[in-house]
This record gives sequence, structure tokens and C-alpha cells, in this order.
Amino acid sequence: MAEYPDSNRASADDSSKQLIEESNRCVACGLCLPHCPTYRLLQSEADSPRGRIALIHGVATKRIPLNEQFVQHLDRCLSCRACESVCPNHVAYGYLADEARKIIRIAAASQPQVRQTDAFQSRLLTTRLSAWVTQPARLERLRGWLYLLQKSGAIHLFRKVNFWNRNLVDKILRQLPPIVFPRMKTNKKRFFPPAWQAFYPATGEEKGTVGLFLGCIARITDAETLNAAIFVLNRIGYSVRIPTGQTCCGALYQHTGEPEKAAQLMRHNRAAFAGSGIRAIITTASGCGVQLTESDTGGVMVCDISKFLMDAVDWDTITIKPLAKTITVHDPCSLRHVLHDAVYPYRLLKLIPDAQVIALANNDQCCGAAGTYFIRQPALADRLLDDKIKALNQSGAQLLVTSNVGCSMHMASGLRAIGSDVEVLHPVTLLARQMGMQ
Repeated sequence: MAEYPDSNRASADDSSKQLIEESNRCVACGLCLPHCPTYRLLQSEADSPRGRIALIHGVATKRIPLNEQFVQHLDRCLSCRACESVCPNHVAYGYLADEARKIIRIAAASQPQVRQTDAFQSRLLTTRLSAWVTQPARLERLRGWLYLLQKSGAIHLFRKVNFWNRNLVDKILRQLPPIVFPRMKTNKKRFFPPAWQAFYPATGEEKGTVGLFLGCIARITDAETLNAAIFVLNRIGYSVRIPTGQTCCGALYQHTGEPEKAAQLMRHNRAAFAGSGIRAIITTASGCGVQLTESDTGGVMVCDISKFLMDAVDWDTITIKPLAKTITVHDPCSLRHVLHDAVYPYRLLKLIPDAQVIALANNDQCCGAAGTYFIRQPALADRLLDDKIKALNQSGAQLLVTSNVGCSMHMASGLRAIGSDVEVLHPVTLLARQMGMQ
């Protein structure tokens, strides 16, 4: 992983100096070009990593103007960081892209020509969305209403209402999977089950206690995965704490040019998990895992669920039901290019007897979800998604497994649109089912 300067603690002059120094490390060798999704689609140097770095350096040194073209080329970047994983000089491209977006946000305050660009307006809209989803209490209340909309069928009518930005609302609602409620250690029937319990005790002898990071969107759209993580961790002897004070990881702000707000959210999370006696913070979404790993978590280890499970127990002692199906594994960019933990979902799934586990073709290329990218750049996102669906259809798999909630929603939405019956799920969910989770 590339070494990132701490821009949150630097002055404006120091940040500019760091940006120039880091961009100077790019020697324009071009090894990144075939790995960049936007360069592959557009064949434009300005939409390649080295092209964007040159643009960033030009703006930082004031040799080129910060104009609509600059904003557009930065906005097309997925921040997949595939270029980082192949860069021989270990240029911190993710840092450069985030800092460039911060420069764009600051410039927009005084430059109408930047503020009025389509790319900036699109990013501003998703920033407002970020401000809403970083409120956990709002999200917990929203779960019940979305459940009712789905069960009643009213969500289809809701999508047709003439909102201020109907296309955005429709795009988001089409991504929603069936709403699932938090796992409860009680059989008491409730109209709307309450939010997550603070503590889920281990089954049998306790080996330790871990904290589970819920995230923001995932606590609504990927509750099944979170339930599965609790189930499996409890079954192998780990108690699970879920601090109520945790919030969004901050990635939504980090990648829209507001690192200060991302840092503020991280401080909330650090305080929420502090003093809980946990040995690790477990994540089920690799995108959140990257943000937490690259932030200060107060010395607590952050670990992707698949990696933790492979290191936590002797699986020869665990009963897992066979599953005679072909399972195709998608590698999220955050897991493959940044955390470098893509091998663990394969190892976890190979614990399931009779399962044929294969990699999705072209796994080094982004699926197009990329946080809010599918909203901001729908045309490019759909082209990348089409490539994934073609590869999946050619694989002949009955199940598609991925370790990031955004990728899962994006690909599942695309598969529903073509009437495919391939199920998209997290590896820990599939494992939990084979271990007896109902």
C-alpha cells in the first residue's frame, strides 16, 4: 500500500507542497494504462492515471487552469486504485485524487465557472446524500419504511413520482435489495424489530470479543451480511460488540473533497469502539475497510471478515453442509488493489464441500459502482457493469460472490434488469447458510 501524507494536519502551503512532491514521483512510464478502467473505455490520456497526475500537477503549480475539463477528468476517475497496485514507484494516486477533489471544492466557493459545471453539480448532489446517510438514527428509522414500500409494492409507484431529480431517486431505489432486519437473540414478535443489539454472546466457550462495523448504507441494504457475520462469529466462539455510537466510515466525504468531515466521522468511530475490550474491528464491506485501515482507529486492528475467519479457528472442527454449485468470485477494487486481501474469500468458500469456486474474468477491472460513481457517471458505470455481466454469463455460475456492499448492489441491480436468476451475496452469507443460518 502506498504511503499517504496526512493532509488533514498540514497547512494549505504544506498540502500544496505535498501534492506537488507526490505528483512529481510519477515518471509517466505508462504501466498503469492497461489497468485503468476509464482509459480502457475512453482511450483518452487525460482519463488515465498518469494523465490525471499531470493535470493535478499542472493545477497545483498553477501552470494550467482549474476549469471544467479538469473537473470532468477528475470526476470520471473511479478511485479504484488499480494503478497503485502496479505502479513501480508506488505513487499514492488515491491521495492525489482526493486532494485534487478538495482543491476543486475549495475553488468552487469563489469560481462560478467551476461551481456550475455538470460534474461539480453531480458531485455536490452526492455530497448532500452523504450528509443524510451519515446519520445512523435516520437510517435505522428508514429501514422499516423501505420494508413497507417493498412489501406493499408501493416502491414502484414511488419511483415514478416527479421528484426534483427523478433519475437519481430511481437509480438509488433500483439498487435496493430486499430489506432485512437485524439479527435478534429473542423470539419476541415485533412489528418493526429494533436496531442492532449492543452485544451478541459467543456460542459455547468464548475465544474472544470483536467489534462489528455496520457502516451507513450497509446497515440497511446489507443487513443479511451483517447478520451472517454475527452468526458465524458467534458459532466459532467469538462474542460480537456493536457500539451504538458508530457511524459512516467517512469514505463518501473523503472521495468528494471533504477529508475534514471524513476525519470527524472517524473520530466518532474511534470513540465508539474505544474501551470495549475488543481484539479487532471486523468489516464486511471492503470499501469501509480501506477507509478505516487508512485512518487512525486508536490502535485497534481493522480486519475484513473473510481474512479474520480464516485466521481465527480450526475449520476442520466446524460442520459445513455441501453445496454442489459453481460460485464465481468478484474481487472488489478496495479488497484487491488496496487491502491486498482478495485471496481470503476464495479460501473461505473452499471450506464448503462440493462447491466449485472460480474467479470472475477480468477481476482487475472495476464493476463501476465505486461508491457514488454509478450515480455521478451512470453511462461509464453501466458500460463497466455490462462487462461484468457478460463475464458472469460466460462463467455458467449459479452464484456471484463479492465482499463489498456497493459492488453487490450494483451488479445485483444489473442482473435483475435482464431477468437473471443468479444470486449475488457476500461470502460470509453463503458460509453462514451452509452452517445452518436460517
